[in-house]
Amino acid sequence: MNISCFGLSHQTASVEIRERFAIGDSALPEALSRLRAIDGVDEGLIVSTCNRTEFYVAGAISQLPAAHFFAEFYNGLRTGDEPHFFGLWADRCVQHLFRVVSGLESMVIGETEVFGQVKRAYETAVREKATGRRLNKLFQKSFHVGKQVRSATAVGRGSVSVASVAVELAEQIFGKLDGCKIMVLGAGDTSEKMARNFKSRGARQIFVSNRSFERAQVLAQETGGRALRFEEWEREFADLDILVASTSAPHAIVTVDKIAPVLRHRGDRPLFMIDVAVPRDIDPNVHRLDGVYVYDLDALQSMAERSVEARKQEAAGCDHLIAKHVVEFQTWLERSAPAMIGSVAMELPPSLRANRET
Repeated sequence: MNISCFGLSHQTASVEIRERFAIGDSALPEALSRLRAIDGVDEGLIVSTCNRTEFYVAGAISQLPAAHFFAEFYNGLRTGDEPHFFGLWADRCVQHLFRVVSGLESMVIGETEVFGQVKRAYETAVREKATGRRLNKLFQKSFHVGKQVRSATAVGRGSVSVASVAVELAEQIFGKLDGCKIMVLGAGDTSEKMARNFKSRGARQIFVSNRSFERAQVLAQETGGRALRFEEWEREFADLDILVASTSAPHAIVTVDKIAPVLRHRGDRPLFMIDVAVPRDIDPNVHRLDGVYVYDLDALQSMAERSVEARKQEAAGCDHLIAKHVVEFQTWLERSAPAMIGSVAMELPPSLRANRET
């Protein structure tokens, strides 16, 4: 018996790859049921965010190659998918989860949003009765570690989220944001952070549109903006400056067919779009339209990497703290069920393996 993790993330796969394997919140219960049905899986939990899709399992599948696991769960893969997957077992799996919850595996090192995302994934798995003693202990321990890392180190200080990186990019393009008209599609956590960041930087015209109009109203009220019904968001494109898209739609909702007719009435006025959804909300072909500039998560990652050296140095200190907790959990696991612990080689792409060895 062992604890394992099979996954792919922004470190191993582009957003074009990640969106194919993303699992939306509404699809999680059924996905957890399929995960538990895999031979050898006793407990299961799925973490699926814009930056990663990871399966944590307890059971007798510790030596299963990651590509075999993905092929079984997704019922077939495309040629070239295999290099994007990684598999982690025993202490490497535990260490990885602790780093994820602490924000050390994030696109922006030290960001705090992932803590809540993992916690909600855990709560869903518990509600669906997909976890048991081992995963419950592991994830409860991870939340303790994540809080301690942030309180004991400086890794989370300053601008540490995709939302803040996106808003800084908008400032670079437009200068002051107080005269910009900004629309936020979606009213989830990321959208809320975006809207709040725009407001803190001086934006005064913020429109929020969401499938749940009530949630759009709440976010609009909190940011001094105006809520729009989801079927009406296209009407505001005529004089829009910035569009932020972060919905849970399973397909692109901003397409060339919808946007092209509106652009004819804008003249030379540029339109700046930020797509932080997975799957993407904005069709990549929209970027080809004149005067439209689209930045997805891969583009934001490139920006974030330019200013992460200080955080990487702080992250090294975090790993020493995490190592102690990994030993503590492994000791608990050994005492609880000696047969669970097995020693297996780690299957990991070179880019991610290098990250573990630093």
